[in-house]
Amino acid sequence: MAFFGNGGNCSSGSEGEEDEDEGMEGYRKGGYHAARPGDRFAGGRFVAQRKLGWGNFSTVWLAYDTHLNRFVALKIQKSARDYAQAALHEIELLSAIAKGDPTNSKNVLQLLDNFKHAGPNGQHVCIVTEFLGDSLLRLIRYNRNKGIGLSRVKEICRSVLVGLDYLHREIGIIHTDLKPENVLLVSTINPSKDPVRSGLTPILERTVSNQYSGSVISFSEKMLKMRARRAVAKISRRRVSLGGVAAEMEKERNLDGISLKCKIVDFGNACWGSQQLAGEIQTRQYRAPEVIIGSGYSYSADMWSFACMTFELATGEVLFAPKTCQGCSEDEDHLALMMETLGKMPKKIASSGTRSKEYFDRHGDLKRIRRLKFWPLELVLVQRYNFTEPEAHGFADFLRPILDFTPENRPTAADCLKHPWLN
Repeated sequence: MAFFGNGGNCSSGSEGEEDEDEGMEGYRKGGYHAARPGDRFAGGRFVAQRKLGWGNFSTVWLAYDTHLNRFVALKIQKSARDYAQAALHEIELLSAIAKGDPTNSKNVLQLLDNFKHAGPNGQHVCIVTEFLGDSLLRLIRYNRNKGIGLSRVKEICRSVLVGLDYLHREIGIIHTDLKPENVLLVSTINPSKDPVRSGLTPILERTVSNQYSGSVISFSEKMLKMRARRAVAKISRRRVSLGGVAAEMEKERNLDGISLKCKIVDFGNACWGSQQLAGEIQTRQYRAPEVIIGSGYSYSADMWSFACMTFELATGEVLFAPKTCQGCSEDEDHLALMMETLGKMPKKIASSGTRSKEYFDRHGDLKRIRRLKFWPLELVLVQRYNFTEPEAHGFADFLRPILDFTPENRPTAADCLKHPWLN
């Protein structure tokens, strides 16, 4: 099960293997708050149920709202000043989003409450939002990275574009980190993981178990043993032969019956369109070219990320996967991959950034990667992913304008919602 704004990589391990846990070193002054099931927050209103996951800035818990009798997501920020300031910035953005969407219909995460909680490691800013389901990344992995089918991609695109149009046009917020991890399904893939659909009885009192008793095993020892078990499990999975179980894993799963309604989440790195963040934005694979070369960015950077995410939903693989190569940087490889798929970057754009001279010569060609192997998007879809030509043509016709090297030429979210491919 995934959740909202994390300020880092979070995981809950509802499907597939769990990511590494946050470790004990973060539980110190200025760090995480050590919550337990049954702990109460905000004067007793919210009761912690189980930890959903964690990020570099926070842990996130499933909690029960005793006033409104519903499950919610409770994000507990680290207590150090910088983390608290980041949480207050996120609350400012989420408050504006909620105020402009009283009917909760714009496909963006809904803020429910915020407060401060005093603990042994300091005072923690806490953010309460609606409880949502699994991320689109988990959906992609659930289907074994085979792509989820174009009809499902279209359905998800409509939801995300409604959210982006609301953020960009009505509220004036640039998300700056749109990716499959940061779009959540409203429901979980597995009904047993959903506290409502599974009929979960809320925990209302602190539970005491052997893991905290000390007479059986210390918490730190337990964490070490958990990590060891995970390491063994990972090794075992790698040793499975290509037959039997591994062959079964190659098959696509049946996605029928899974609700694809989704919402944009994680505003920990978002900013106002009029107050852009300094430095680099966006996760590498979804980073727009103008961000790489340092020529400034706007709402159109989110649209680039949207196109990359849409390709990933359709194919199960990222559109651009740059790496450091001999004699060139990861940024240069990223720009080369873009141009191999989309054509040469216009010289005016290539020379417009503060880092342009690091990558391009005066002709607008890459300095250290001279031989590009052109493989246009439509051919990639047909030859690598076995799309039919009509499918590839329609999908590429939708994506190509959004992947324009000139940010001002990219369609807005509202424009994309009118595109024939979606309708």
